Amino acid sequence: MGVRELGLPERFPHDGSLPERVTIWEVGPRDGLQNERTTVPVDVKLEFLDRLADAGLTTVEATSFVHPKWVPQLADAEELLARLRRRDGVRYPVLVPNERGLDRALAAGVTHVAVFASATESFARRNLNSGLDAQFAMFEPVIARAREAGLDVRGYVSMCFGDPWEGIVPTEQVVTVGRRLLDAGCTQLSLGDTIGVATAAAVERLLDAFIEGGVAIADLAVHFHDTYGQALANTLAALRKGVTTVDASAGGLGGCPYAESATGNLATEDLVWLLDGLGVEHGVDLDALVETSRWMSRQLGRSSPSRVVRALSG
Repeated sequence: MGVRELGLPERFPHDGSLPERVTIWEVGPRDGLQNERTTVPVDVKLEFLDRLADAGLTTVEATSFVHPKWVPQLADAEELLARLRRRDGVRYPVLVPNERGLDRALAAGVTHVAVFASATESFARRNLNSGLDAQFAMFEPVIARAREAGLDVRGYVSMCFGDPWEGIVPTEQVVTVGRRLLDAGCTQLSLGDTIGVATAAAVERLLDAFIEGGVAIADLAVHFHDTYGQALANTLAALRKGVTTVDASAGGLGGCPYAESATGNLATEDLVWLLDGLGVEHGVDLDALVETSRWMSRQLGRSSPSRVVRALSG
């Protein structure tokens, strides 16, 4: 059943304390599918990307140029981008871990890239095989070369709120890492609650610290996991601070391998339902998006964890 059949209004009056419009940064095709145990065929990935664009999403993270040894599910990055039907007005960012990854991205004609940094020593060593400070020696040349080539560069900062080895992450430590990425040339920071332990108060505190450190709220995005059911509450807290870019994954695809109870990324459908209820524009057709996630669930052979997808599929 769709939104119209339920008799619900598509837009509620706008809350004046919130942004008028939010950009949804769709991460399902990259962050979601990279966690799958089996490789999704490239034809399915291409249809997924097409369906997401058809639903009105204007930023769809397509793939990653991480070495196939580490992320075999995205080993088809070159083929996917060569066959991708790019749309006017739609950005298709890719993740690049190092200069070799950037070389591959440039050869594929990519115009938006992202680097993935850690806010903690422990995660940097486990995920990047580097230290908290040493990771910048890897990222800075990538960012500099990408900017020289005219590319936008997003900087992901993981473990912004909690780390499974270190516990609560000091706010000033996260701000230091984020500022270094911006100073190196990143055009946007995505602040990640990688294991889903953040609360609304922690989100407000971190955003305030960035603002007090001289970072414009327009340069910040948020990336929440729903491990403890707090992703939407955390998103609302970020919106009230002025954040206008929110990461989400269609159908709630993805998860965190570092927390056994992690339930994955904030579902795009759940985010859209929230934004509609707040009167915040986003440009996404919820019915089309729900149908896309239903379709992808069939490809993966399991139901979607998105509450909105489940509710509208009843």
